[in-house]
Amino acid sequence: MKYGRLTRTVFSAFLFASLSLGTSAIAQTQDPAKTPAPGQSQEQDPLHRDLTDKQKKEQQKAVKQEVGKTYKKWLDEDVRYIISDQEREAFKRLSNDEERDAFIEQFWLRRDPTPDTLENEFKEDHYRRIAYANEHFAAGKPGWKTDRGEMYIKFGPPDQIDAHPSGGMYERPMEEGGGSTSTYPFETWRYRYLEGLSGSQKQEVEIEFVDTCMCNDYHMTMDRSEKDALLNVPGAGLTMYEQMGMASKADRFAGATIEHLGTGPTNQNLQTKQFDRLELYTNLQRPPAVKFKDLEEVVSHKVTFNLLPFEVQTDFVKVTSDTVLVPVTLQIKNRDITFLTKDGVSRGTVNIFGRVTNMTGRIIQTFEDTVQVDQPADLLAKTLDSNALYWKALPLKPGPYRMDLVLKDVNGDRMGTWTRSIRVPEYSEDKLASSSLIVADQMEKVATKSVGTGNFVIGTTKIRPRMGTANGQPALFKRGQKASFWMQVYGLSMDEQTKKPSANIEYEIKNIASQKQVVLLTENTGQLATAGEQITLEKSLPLAGLEPGIYQITIKVNDNVSKQAISPTAKFSVE
Repeated sequence: MKYGRLTRTVFSAFLFASLSLGTSAIAQTQDPAKTPAPGQSQEQDPLHRDLTDKQKKEQQKAVKQEVGKTYKKWLDEDVRYIISDQEREAFKRLSNDEERDAFIEQFWLRRDPTPDTLENEFKEDHYRRIAYANEHFAAGKPGWKTDRGEMYIKFGPPDQIDAHPSGGMYERPMEEGGGSTSTYPFETWRYRYLEGLSGSQKQEVEIEFVDTCMCNDYHMTMDRSEKDALLNVPGAGLTMYEQMGMASKADRFAGATIEHLGTGPTNQNLQTKQFDRLELYTNLQRPPAVKFKDLEEVVSHKVTFNLLPFEVQTDFVKVTSDTVLVPVTLQIKNRDITFLTKDGVSRGTVNIFGRVTNMTGRIIQTFEDTVQVDQPADLLAKTLDSNALYWKALPLKPGPYRMDLVLKDVNGDRMGTWTRSIRVPEYSEDKLASSSLIVADQMEKVATKSVGTGNFVIGTTKIRPRMGTANGQPALFKRGQKASFWMQVYGLSMDEQTKKPSANIEYEIKNIASQKQVVLLTENTGQLATAGEQITLEKSLPLAGLEPGIYQITIKVNDNVSKQAISPTAKFSVE
């Protein structure tokens, strides 16, 4: 595959976000207000009991085991018959749940016959087949575990079924030797065409299932004589040649043969045909072929080579009553980019393609970009642990969306994909709310001419997020650095007399391990230079006084007029 700008043809299923320069992701959550409403009792629920550390660990272990079972079930049951060996091995090598979730989404996407719609007909039909198999083919075990269930799940309903549910008398066709015998229950499934099989095997495929235990457990067989209940009874169930004395029943078991049909006028080349049946049987054990080659190119590249790891952070900032700015930040380590050196400069190039769609499948925005990271060749080794940070702000209306991203290392041979659903919040005029709480390693005012434009610029401030990692580690700072916190507050009520807001703001930082409060700052809206229904909060904190560890910042806003409160939080770590 040649490398260069990502094309719309190859990556038509994916969305974009842009890139710029920087470092590590921030976990952000928003807690409900902790201040009780007027008249509300502050007494604890009498049924509430705090868990001991041991109970908490046991609870976390149980949750982890339960989540692990979910992925194992998906691999060993849900897609057992349709996942390729290559995909299975790639899935087993994934290191965290976020990668597994992304893999599962891409697994279904590459099989989606209509990737431009929200529905995945292949996935829906697959689970319908599993339900049908469980309902119709159960035999002391779930229907999906039976041979008939496997073939039905892989290839769908056959075009024709020749069923003998009670067995009994059976007139053999001439290619099975002719004559009559008695059989076990059996079924012959016929498919006019099966994609993925080799050569002439694709057409007029016959699969035979036999219930030798008479317990409804039909197993697939290569040997058409296996359904013959009289096969091992001397002198019974003879073929036409055996009845005429032209062959002996013992001849059926002479030599190493797959089938024990006996020769007849139309099956003189049994040995050759038996090898054809063996090949067909082997091919039927493989997962069905993936039909959609354009998506397969993306996913097979992802599976064949190591994933190109990167992190994504989406934030939300109110612009108007019906428009929200969604800054999308991407982070990739320099060591995961392939650099080429020329004239003393090492350059890495990453192509990006992305797309945002709404719930009806309509494309809202599509992007593609090429980003270059340059380093002096003699300093490259020292910067491999640094990160490249890229940023794009998308104006969107409130509501649910799907965001797809593809990143490709142009000089190397790796690719990364990211697909998530996001819900852009709706900001009500009479409800106290906030933007995302952004933890940043750089926060500064911009020149008047740069207001609202450029990378990382929101309004009058440049805020470069410090991102965490995909495995959930929060944004990492060194003790000599400074952490900055940015957030906007919306929906403050106005005092009827002063025509100004009245709210108390508290910045609290706790050491998560010890739950010790290390910083507590307070202010009110009267101390802010400009305050109205919307305010912007910006604080920077030198970290030299903090011990190494993980911390949580909580910004509590109490509106004294409306009696509403919010307390969003974010985590960061210090080393």
